[in-house]
Amino acid sequence: MDTSHTTQGSFAAGTLGERVAAALRRKIRDDALAVGTRLPSEQAMASHFQVSRNIVREAIALLKKEGILDTRKGSGAFVHRLPEAESDALTARSIESLLNLIEVRRGLEGETAALAALRRTPGQLLELERALQSIEVAVANGQDGVEEDFRFHLLIAQATGNSAWSTLVEMFAAPIRSAVQVTRANEARRAELAEQVLNEHRQILAAISAGSPEQARAAAIEHMQQAANRVRQADREFWQGDGGALARQII
Repeated sequence: MDTSHTTQGSFAAGTLGERVAAALRRKIRDDALAVGTRLPSEQAMASHFQVSRNIVREAIALLKKEGILDTRKGSGAFVHRLPEAESDALTARSIESLLNLIEVRRGLEGETAALAALRRTPGQLLELERALQSIEVAVANGQDGVEEDFRFHLLIAQATGNSAWSTLVEMFAAPIRSAVQVTRANEARRAELAEQVLNEHRQILAAISAGSPEQARAAAIEHMQQAANRVRQADREFWQGDGGALARQII
């Protein structure tokens, strides 16, 4: 393993051991070192990075914990597997952030739907019906429907008669829009998923129209739970393409 191009300037954050580990991780990934490749000796790496052998051992221990390196007594450190690409790691964190946001929305949407079922006015119900129609038109026309979707849920919050709920939705407007963009991009790939989402919105509206807070809460919570399930079930191809690019905008 040639570390001649891995300089001190290539690691600039974290503890010294973490910096050395980051530099080694990048070198292993960028050079696509084969599994089983032996790293230089601790002394050689310590000299190259201008650190003590204890720091090198710390870096090796960190990479061993990640499963990237393996050590053999008396033989040194060997590549056990290639590190994830940085974009893959960032996408994974973005998916986690997306699921966390959906979890928060589960409580928010459930409560606002229940209150809207109790308090909505005839005019607000008409607005919700029109908003749902706008979602259906957008989907039928091949559009992402993000703004239409966001407006539908904002109108539900407004129908509670408590401006604090709609203010809360508006505070999360940017991440909610980004999250909806990801989920809708996934759902648009399969007609049955797009229809499933429309039916979930219809169930929420039907319960609000019927004035049933219990059914409205259950329908809204189910909508969020199914959204999370669709995210978890999305295939690798989606996350490696547009899905990953959209998800990385969330964090």
